[in-house]
Amino acid sequence: MDKTDERLISALRHNGRAAISDLSIELGISRATVRSRLEKLTQTGEILGFSVVLRGDALELPVRGIMLLSIEGRGTDRIIARLRGMPEVVAIHSTNGKWDIIAELGTDTLATLDGVLHKIRLIDGISASETNLFLSTKRSADLRPDQTSGVSTGI
Repeated sequence: MDKTDERLISALRHNGRAAISDLSIELGISRATVRSRLEKLTQTGEILGFSVVLRGDALELPVRGIMLLSIEGRGTDRIIARLRGMPEVVAIHSTNGKWDIIAELGTDTLATLDGVLHKIRLIDGISASETNLFLSTKRSADLRPDQTSGVSTGI
């Protein structure tokens, strides 16, 4: 993948429905080049697919964060199952290093988040936790190159 492919992917992250002619103008390359590069990126598996963001997906819960969890013993599957049953747990990630699981959380108030943290800490097998709140989120559509002072975020 070269710089042109990276620019094409960046443009698609900002508008996955952009017309080939619009991408051609934005990138300063021919429509045939855009089309062939898209086909190549799809065939090689660099682009796995395209998605739609619904209004409901874009509405953010006002209190969001991550909870890093350390698990003792072999209770990971059981703990993940418990976390999946909590509506405030938006996503669960396995990881390496000091922490075993990262749980993404979203609630409407800090008091609700505090209650969720308390419930999670009481799950048998969780030996330690650390929680970090998200103060703001910049999505790839928010990070147009002209707004980042030329700094590539890799998002």
